[in-house]
Amino acid sequence: MTAMQSLLRAVYPPGCVACDAPVAAEHALCGPCWRDTPFITGLVCDCCGYPLPGDAAEGPALCDDCLVVARPWEQGRAAMLYAGQGRRFVLRLKHGDRLELARPAARWMAAAARPILRPGMLVAPVPLHWTRLLRRRFNQAGLLAQGLAGLTGLELCPDLLRRPRRTPAQAGPFETRFDNVAGRIAPHPRRGRRAEGRHVLLVDDVLTSGATLGAAAEACHRAGADAVSVAVLARITRDD
Repeated sequence: MTAMQSLLRAVYPPGCVACDAPVAAEHALCGPCWRDTPFITGLVCDCCGYPLPGDAAEGPALCDDCLVVARPWEQGRAAMLYAGQGRRFVLRLKHGDRLELARPAARWMAAAARPILRPGMLVAPVPLHWTRLLRRRFNQAGLLAQGLAGLTGLELCPDLLRRPRRTPAQAGPFETRFDNVAGRIAPHPRRGRRAEGRHVLLVDDVLTSGATLGAAAEACHRAGADAVSVAVLARITRDD
C-alpha cells in the first residue's frame, strides 16, 4: 500500500458493503452484518446447495426439491439464502446499481463452490435477453461469473449462451416458471462451441425453481458439454 493510499484509508476508512460501518478491509461486512447474513454452511443439497439437517461429513444428500425435479446439471452450490440480509444484498446488486457488490459476492460464491470446482471448468453466466440487458445496462450473472473465474483461475466465456427470445419475468408456480424458459436459451452461434467436451460451471444470482438454470444447462449439453454444474449467490425455496 502506498503512502497516499494509507493516508486516504486513514481519512476515509473502508465501509461495510451492507451498512457502511467502518471495517478493516475493502469489500467486507462488519460483524453485525456478517452475523445477519444467512450464509449457507454445513450439510447441503449436492445438487442445489440448499442447507440440510445433519453433518457435512455424512456425504452427498439431496433436498426435497431435487428429489422430485430432475436437474440437467450434476452439482450445485449457493453462498447464502435469499432471505433477510441475503435478499437485500441480491436486490442491491440486481436493481440498485451497486455493482461493487459483485466483488464480495463472487468471493463468497467461490468459497461455497469450492467442493464442486474441477480443473479445466469453463465458467459461463446465465444470459439476459438483449432488451433487458439494454435497460439494466449490465448482467449481474455476468459480473458474478467474471469475479468467480478471476478468483478461481478458471476460464471464462461471458457469451457462451444467449436468449434469442425474451421471456416473461419468472413468477408464479414451478410449472409456469419451467414453461416460461423452455427452449428459450441457446448456445451462442460462434462461442457455443467452446463448451464442447468441457465441464461448464453456470453462474446466476438466484436459484428459485431451477427452471432458468435448467434451460441454460440443457443449452450447454446441446453445445456438446460433457457435464454442467451450477453456482449461485442465493437460494430460494418454495416457501420463500
